[in-house]
Amino acid sequence: MHTGNLVFAQVMEFAPWHTFRRLVAKYHGDFNVRTFSCLDQFLSMAFAQLTYRESLRDIEACLRAQPTKLYHMGLRGTVSRSALADANESRDWRMYAEFAHALIRTARRLYAQDSLAVDLAETVYALDATTIDLCLSLFPWAKFRTTKAAVKLHTLLDLRGAIPSFIHISDGKLHDVNVLDMLLPEPGAFYVMDRGYLDFERLYRLDQAASFFVTRAKSNFRFKRVYSRPVDRRMGLLCDQEVELLVFYSQQAYPARLRRIRYRDTEGRQLVFLTNHMTLPPLTICELYRSRWQVELFFKWIKQHLRINRFFGTSENAVKTQVWIAVAVYVLVAIVRKRLNLDLSLHAMLQILSITPFEKTPLFQILTHSETSEDLNADPNQLILL
Repeated sequence: MHTGNLVFAQVMEFAPWHTFRRLVAKYHGDFNVRTFSCLDQFLSMAFAQLTYRESLRDIEACLRAQPTKLYHMGLRGTVSRSALADANESRDWRMYAEFAHALIRTARRLYAQDSLAVDLAETVYALDATTIDLCLSLFPWAKFRTTKAAVKLHTLLDLRGAIPSFIHISDGKLHDVNVLDMLLPEPGAFYVMDRGYLDFERLYRLDQAASFFVTRAKSNFRFKRVYSRPVDRRMGLLCDQEVELLVFYSQQAYPARLRRIRYRDTEGRQLVFLTNHMTLPPLTICELYRSRWQVELFFKWIKQHLRINRFFGTSENAVKTQVWIAVAVYVLVAIVRKRLNLDLSLHAMLQILSITPFEKTPLFQILTHSETSEDLNADPNQLILL
């Protein structure tokens, strides 16, 4: 009989705990803490994410049902609803955000050689936001509408591996385009966005930083055609033009030329794309925009499989702590998948980990033995990410 570590502990071994301890010291997370440390808080919340716990009472009941195994999970303090609630309310969420970013840097290095849907060597990012609805009476700090509260999850997704490279959590009123002010443009990278991010002053900053963007034009887009390239209409291409802006303020904000590509898809819809890359084949630009759908799949996936629709606390600090720990768990599982060279989807891995946290089977064995059964039992309608 195997007498190694618990499956949960084996997953946590892939995390850089030296970085975590440094961040706890940086933000004084364990100052005046006697029994329930920041590590205990993180492990309890990570357990909740992996096993689909719905409340603090749920977390407490499940962990206390295995008192002899808590030490081997890494938990040293006594897990209780009040201790976990106080920790989520009072301990700075930024240390969990920085810890998640450390995991993201590791994951991006591991997935850097993954292929894209488009044959490009450059990094491709998809930028979008999703709204998480909240109750206004419980979350008054996140006012969105007159009778509604919400938080927005603004995400810049690296399409190699579907790893979020930038996340910003705001109240529901922050317009999506403002997030462009928070980004540090990466020279040579592509930023794929929908029409909500069409702001010529901000797009020109990307252009000046030697970055490229692909977005869609609005219906009232006014321009002057400067040059037209020949296109193959059999491929759905209607035009490929270099254009200049006509509206005075738009022209002042973006004085350079843009490339305008009009495309008819298989359903007969005409789509107009704008980009500052002048040499890529027009169909590659269209495919780049189509790959933006991966960020929509990412939002759908994390809402289905991580605990970010029901929050364990009502303060801004508690909400951000829970979201960042959820992101850290998502990225950690992606790291495990790559380090063990598994063909399982993240969905299948989370399903297995959710029912085996207290087992002592080697992690590689428990995941590889499930690969064949995953193919047999796969639901063709199930969303697959990674």
